[in-house]
Amino acid sequence: MPEGPSIVILREQAAGFAGRTIRAASGNSKAVDFDTVAGRPITALRTWGKHFLIQLPETALRIHLMMFGSYRINERKETSPRLSLEFDDGEELNFYACSVKQIDPDLDAQYDWSGDVLSDAWDPKRALAKLRAAPDTLACDALLDQAIFAGVGNIIKNEVLFRIHLHPLARIGDLPAAKLRQLVEQARVYSFDFLKWKKAYELKQHWLAHTRQVCPRCHIPFQRAHLGKTHRRSFFCNQCQRQYVTPARSGSTRQSQRTQPSS
Repeated sequence: MPEGPSIVILREQAAGFAGRTIRAASGNSKAVDFDTVAGRPITALRTWGKHFLIQLPETALRIHLMMFGSYRINERKETSPRLSLEFDDGEELNFYACSVKQIDPDLDAQYDWSGDVLSDAWDPKRALAKLRAAPDTLACDALLDQAIFAGVGNIIKNEVLFRIHLHPLARIGDLPAAKLRQLVEQARVYSFDFLKWKKAYELKQHWLAHTRQVCPRCHIPFQRAHLGKTHRRSFFCNQCQRQYVTPARSGSTRQSQRTQPSS
């Protein structure tokens, strides 16, 4: 599933369509009234987390690439597009195997831009407040909560937790204040690192944990498991990634939190 930085790259690549009028709109989406899109100018192209937003005067289109979605600019795939936008000079913007929804054009009323880790409006204090209001949430689930960290996906989750030496099964309420602040800080810092490396076509070269077999710090095998309520794949080291446990959670409680890794 494309993460926030990849959607920012999409917005930058499509920036030339802003201000231009859509000549024709089509596709196999059943959630779009194409007659309300064709003939309208694109007033803005915006992103929030994993959402790509095409704003028109009287409506807006929200695109989520989901697990296998893709897009093409000024070219087409052999498969039918979910959404195709054509312009007067023959240029086009096509989306495939994705979710497309038609929404109200007042995006500011629908989106909390301060929750997007790549937004200029990002507010770490609000993220901290949201985390502190959910003390029983596991770190692996917290990072994937789009209401707190819009744009963070599984790659960023695994890399941030490894970077800050934090076990995915650590509970938010058990973390020291400094570690909680570090979690919030690195969610944004790593997202910008991801963006930089993605643009340079070298993202995978920088992965230290995601899909890796051996911990580069401890030189022992990584644990792999589908953890938390999100049940997404985690790659982690039981030796250098600490699972903080308060005295009330010691003993058998601590052992029960250690989910056995899958092979």
